[in-house]
Amino acid sequence: MGNHGWLRQGQRGATQGARLPDYNRPMFCHRHAVGRRPENLRCDPPSAARGRGFTLIEIMVVIVILGILAALVVPRVLERPDEARAVAAKSDIAAVMQALRFYRIDNQRYPTTEQGLAALVSRPTQPPVPPNWKPNGYLERLPKDPWGHPYQYLHPGLRGEVDVFSLGADGQPGGTGIDTDIGSWDL
Repeated sequence: MGNHGWLRQGQRGATQGARLPDYNRPMFCHRHAVGRRPENLRCDPPSAARGRGFTLIEIMVVIVILGILAALVVPRVLERPDEARAVAAKSDIAAVMQALRFYRIDNQRYPTTEQGLAALVSRPTQPPVPPNWKPNGYLERLPKDPWGHPYQYLHPGLRGEVDVFSLGADGQPGGTGIDTDIGSWDL
């Protein structure tokens, strides 16, 4: 019968089909085992010792693949800094517009063109002085556009109730390409 009564049919015993160590194969001991007692020495079969590192060929293949990826990706990334600046400008303008909305909620009006965006950082002294200006301001500091120019502000705006805009890379009104004005009307 072969199952000795305590094993279910189809199960193998502890030694049947189990893989036992081959004591006739050479073993490789770790280099850091020098000076250790023999009972603490950890030795592995040759297949386990070989699987620990990468071969020179594997490393070279990875380097070649990374080089090919870099050759394909870097030119595309370098073509897009102007797009990234435009996105950053839109993000800054959106944050300034949100601060202007809070200013208006607290003070029932937007700052005048003369008070400018500085009214979001420090309490305006020019009339009309805001009655409920928030003690810490509405912005920590005024951001500059990605080209290093201050953002422009108009109230009343030409394209909306208020206009917040960047004059683009050239710092001049109008323009095309990277010199195009980016404003709250683009949001």
